[in-house]
Amino acid sequence: MLKDSAGPVALGVVAVLLLVVAWVVLAWQGRSAGSDEAAGGRRRLRRRRPSRDHFRDGSDGSADRETPTKRAAIIVNPTKFNDPSVPRDRIGRACREAGWGEPLWLETTVDDHGTGQARAALAEDVDLVCALGGDGTVRAVAIGLLDSHTPMGILPAGTGNLLARNLSLPHDLREAALVALGGRNKRIDVGRIQIVPAEEHQAPEEHIFMVMAGIGFDAVVVSDAPEKLKARVGWLAYGVSGLKNLPGSSFRARASFGGEEPISRRVQSVLVGNCGKLTGGLVLMPDAEVDDGELDSVVLSPQGVVGWVAVAGRVVTRRRAGHERVEHHRSVDVRVQTDRMVEVQLDGDPVGQAREIIAWADPLALTVRVPS
Repeated sequence: MLKDSAGPVALGVVAVLLLVVAWVVLAWQGRSAGSDEAAGGRRRLRRRRPSRDHFRDGSDGSADRETPTKRAAIIVNPTKFNDPSVPRDRIGRACREAGWGEPLWLETTVDDHGTGQARAALAEDVDLVCALGGDGTVRAVAIGLLDSHTPMGILPAGTGNLLARNLSLPHDLREAALVALGGRNKRIDVGRIQIVPAEEHQAPEEHIFMVMAGIGFDAVVVSDAPEKLKARVGWLAYGVSGLKNLPGSSFRARASFGGEEPISRRVQSVLVGNCGKLTGGLVLMPDAEVDDGELDSVVLSPQGVVGWVAVAGRVVTRRRAGHERVEHHRSVDVRVQTDRMVEVQLDGDPVGQAREIIAWADPLALTVRVPS
């Protein structure tokens, strides 16, 4: 029979694990009811790069009457809004206030999460393309804008909105729109990842990520959370998924980081980040910068509850003190090989299984709008 203290201790362990799952693994869940996974490749577009001032209003806040009115395209994930007229009105007013014309509105679909819409917007020669949705929508729109000089505005409408947080963008929709319309250009890195299938006859799949990619426990939790439970209790459903999958989530991995000597570990997850901030002021990768040309990686190989508590402690304190089985690395590229097929996720979207991933930084590949 268990002692009287076992009940509270068990509840405490469950609470800690739920927080770990919510903080460390699933903070970037700003995606749509369906997957916001972006598919597609790079499209090289040759456009004359406009000056920074091209996107600014006059110093008195009025529009420049001597040049044609500037126009933005808004690519919206419609599942994020019960009443689509609300964001249309707010963003439309912001455009008029900034002296811009009425925006071009394009909706994402089940088959196209924003990449095709971004390329259609470029064909209309707009001055700015905004992603209105979660991190999955942002990633899809970014694919369509790679190698162009048209900047992307980020209008947060998801739960996590981690790229917006890492860029210090306002959460309020009107304020975010004004930043997109009148802020400054900033070139940022994009993470690229090649997912190598187990079968030799299958071609590797290449994707991008803006925030984090992961192989292991984090991706298992994302893919295995029950849809009905997510609809009822939100992020707590991922806690349930995490507890269910925790016992069998470890695997053997061989990882190499740039020119470093490869390491071999039995791990729970390997996370690769373009930036490191999570929700609630939590930081998983303290040294990560979105424009440093490098990727930051965290190898998680905690043993038991004590190890997971140490992981949570590291995230909360933003320090490297804690369990010895949490390792940080910085490099321009990362390669992870596993002893079995393991789940992979990109910015919180599951993308299937692999036995090998290769990730690298694509320096300054995207122009975004940030506060002046």
